Amino acid sequence: MFDKPWIEFLIAAYLGFSGVRKRSLSPSGGIAAFVVGFSMLSTPLRSFGISLIIFYLVGSKATKRGKDVKAKLEDGHQEAGYRNANQVICNSFSAFLATVWWSASFVSNSWEAQFLSGYIPTSVPYNSTNWCAASPDIAGGLSRILLFVALGHFSCCLGDTLASELGILSPTPPILITTLKTVPPGTNGGISKTGTLASALGGFIMGATLFVTLLIESSACRSQWYDVLPLVLYGSFAGLVGSLIDSLMGATIQETKYSTKSNKILTDESSTPVSVKDVKTISGFNLLTNNQINLLSSILTAAIMGFLA
Repeated sequence: MFDKPWIEFLIAAYLGFSGVRKRSLSPSGGIAAFVVGFSMLSTPLRSFGISLIIFYLVGSKATKRGKDVKAKLEDGHQEAGYRNANQVICNSFSAFLATVWWSASFVSNSWEAQFLSGYIPTSVPYNSTNWCAASPDIAGGLSRILLFVALGHFSCCLGDTLASELGILSPTPPILITTLKTVPPGTNGGISKTGTLASALGGFIMGATLFVTLLIESSACRSQWYDVLPLVLYGSFAGLVGSLIDSLMGATIQETKYSTKSNKILTDESSTPVSVKDVKTISGFNLLTNNQINLLSSILTAAIMGFLA
């Protein structure tokens, strides 16, 4: 199947097309989702691809859940997510790199191994019966490290998505992570109990996904379940830490503007003309966009988890 991954191709194409049709993805986002999805789904270690699917499905569901409230609180809020290529890449970058590196290292006949042969040496070929991908004993722990990088990435991104989309439904207003003062819902760097719990839940979901898929696809992992089970707790930790990193950067190096006329947060996509006198800066400096914050926070979380592996 790996030589002719038609099933993976069709699944990736369906997810990209379905996202565009449901308007959770823009056309460019659909194309990017297909490319990333096909690359990750066609990897023999199915845990990478399944993690991507779970992240996409849960994240899209959460986005739709909070869209009506966000539309009332944020000027420029994109209905049902409507994520473009930049957002798709920012929400898959570290995990995509980890998947490519894993394939180049452990699947000698993969396009990744052939394309990166001069940069990444191949190691012991992957065999789900002989060794578990989460084992610290394979290739000096490289396989486990790359799994943790992917886990850190997805836990951070899903945790941040749930914190943002569900946290805004909190009955109490958020507080700014740097000053602990009450701020309007939707403020970058604003945190709440609901959002914090949601971020840990997002990481738990990704950790549980990785745990279950590894046990299903690998008899070696089933016999070494004690090396796999901690992924659930690590995922919860990554979801929480990633969301806090995102909030800290959002409160400091991302500017949050508020329209006193419409009583809405002005997002990066705001198109409604607003008079300068009607705009109030709540927090942060105008250094990075929301997509850039998401990218950096996911990279940092992935790096932390790779170190902890």
